[in-house]
Amino acid sequence: MAATVEPTAVPVDSGPAWQDVYRIGPGTLAGRYLRRWWHPVYLARELPAGRAKPIRILGEDLTLYRGEDGTPHLVAFRCAHRGTQLSTGWVEGNDIRCFYHGWKYGPDGQCIEQPAEPEPFCQRIRIDSYPVREYLGLIFAYLGEGPAPQLPRYPDLEDEGILRTTVYTWPCSYFNSLENGHDHVHIAFVHRDLRAELGLVGVPRVDAEETDWGILHTAVRPDGGKRVILNFWPNMNRRKSGPPFPDVPWSEAMAWRVPVDDTHFSSFGVFLVHLTGERAKEYSEAQRAARTEPGVPATVAGEAVLRGEQRVWDVEDLRILNGVQDYTAQVGSGVIPDRNAWHLGRSDVAVVMLRNIWYRELKALSEGQPLKEWKHPHGIAPTTGLAE
Repeated sequence: MAATVEPTAVPVDSGPAWQDVYRIGPGTLAGRYLRRWWHPVYLARELPAGRAKPIRILGEDLTLYRGEDGTPHLVAFRCAHRGTQLSTGWVEGNDIRCFYHGWKYGPDGQCIEQPAEPEPFCQRIRIDSYPVREYLGLIFAYLGEGPAPQLPRYPDLEDEGILRTTVYTWPCSYFNSLENGHDHVHIAFVHRDLRAELGLVGVPRVDAEETDWGILHTAVRPDGGKRVILNFWPNMNRRKSGPPFPDVPWSEAMAWRVPVDDTHFSSFGVFLVHLTGERAKEYSEAQRAARTEPGVPATVAGEAVLRGEQRVWDVEDLRILNGVQDYTAQVGSGVIPDRNAWHLGRSDVAVVMLRNIWYRELKALSEGQPLKEWKHPHGIAPTTGLAE
């Protein structure tokens, strides 16, 4: 049964508790909580064999590299010798050698060579390392303590079709994006031109329900269309995504909103278009033909809107318009918004539920109480929201 929340029932934030969801570095409440899950950290296609990359995720700087056999690995950001950046060094087999003085580390972080030392003490040197897995075109990492849980799988994203992956990084808290993903009403205003073409017309009534896997929220529009979005706990948004070209089916879409640090997040997306054979070939060719760099990135155009130099509806490049719209709304809410100044209403029912569950879980974590054991979703799918 869907939850109903009237404006008078919306809790008013007080004290520092609301800030806890935004502080995600090591040792913070939300940081400890988020480290209980696997998170995507890189697009697999962007990491060639034998290369190392510096990354920042959950407030930590780390070194991601792919061994010469294609296996990805994740270790600490700096060499234990004199602290230089490990990603500037060499990948040798499945090991990484420091650029500065040649210390070499295995995938488990164990130092295995110190070329300039007449009496090496490698056995005493070990840097942090983390489990990584490659799945659905993304590289996932587990930064928590103890043995890593099994990496969740999503069979509906493994079906036949065309799989594409995306990532963008914006200068605001990940929680801005989480809340936006629970907000159906913004589509009628922020995306009104784009979504009208897809049939998502009118201001909907929103309902939300806490499940054993996250939050199921629905939007019923004036024409009767019902859109269902699934938010798998803690930071995954599963939905149907509108077609990028005419006569192309809606795609299966999943997005992970992953904190980079307190004031930045990366959104990793997976999209599966159910096309095979000649139709798939035609679609891929159309994508390649359209895949030119936009003259102005969405982030640059969004910043121009926030500075008052242009309006969102002045953006003519449809490839970036959706991004500019979301950027303007989410970054425009403040890097870390002041929730005490907000006045929430009945339409914010899913946003309120998201926040209350987070407060509940972080409170339990801070007090050493049991946390909810979230289950893996199965047997449920999102809907487009188009009226039949």
